[in-house]
Amino acid sequence: MPRYLIVHPRDQKRDDVLIEDPSLSLRFEAGWAILSDAGGVCLAIPSGQGASIQRVDEEQELAPQEE
Repeated sequence: MPRYLIVHPRDQKRDDVLIEDPSLSLRFEAGWAILSDAGGVCLAIPSGQGASIQRVDEEQELAPQEE
């Protein structure tokens, strides 16, 4: 399940947010990062705000290595 970590610049004094919702999709449009689901837009962040969005995937188990 993809998760998105939204990190704001320190000078904005906002909390970082981890979004964990498998129904959300992320797209970029006209200077905005937009998270939406089947019902429409859930969150929109303007590019000028300076926030960064990182996709965080679940860690996959490593297959046992043969010797």
